[in-house]
Amino acid sequence: MAVRPLYGMSHINVEIKAHCTNPQRIRDLLRERHAEFRGTDRQIDTYFSIVYGRLKLREGRIENALIHYQRDNQPHPKQSDVILCPLAPGSPVKDVLAAALGVLVVVAKQREIYFIENVKFHLDLVDGLGSFVEIEAIDLDGTRGKAALLAQCQSFLQLFEIPPHDLVAESYSDLLLARQRLASRDS
Repeated sequence: MAVRPLYGMSHINVEIKAHCTNPQRIRDLLRERHAEFRGTDRQIDTYFSIVYGRLKLREGRIENALIHYQRDNQPHPKQSDVILCPLAPGSPVKDVLAAALGVLVVVAKQREIYFIENVKFHLDLVDGLGSFVEIEAIDLDGTRGKAALLAQCQSFLQLFEIPPHDLVAESYSDLLLARQRLASRDS
């Protein structure tokens, strides 16, 4: 069953992000498990300055949405509460949000998107940061529950043999902001 985000839908994910030293091995493991490949998307995520959670506008060929999410920064699987609003490509909402809230940071990446049932996988090459893998177990309607989502993430974490030191707690936006602060401090 493919997961399709619904307009204005609120849902939970349990997710893991990790540095990825061997993306081809993960591609092979996903293919062995008959993962559905949705394509490769060049995505620009514009994060806006807000008080609570994170708000980003994702622009790509495959995925275009305004996304608000809240989650703790921790390296192990973590719950993310998400509200996703799909948008048409080229929507003027970016200009409105930038003027009203201000742009915090822009994340550019090349993303390969795969699904196995309700679990979404990303192989990301993020400009300025490198190669990552993300695992998102998604519960769109509240029928799976956090424990089941956590078990799914843990299962794929073990399958991919991701060592604990490769797990990443922060979002790409946080990593880029930290890099920018360090660069401005060093200059």
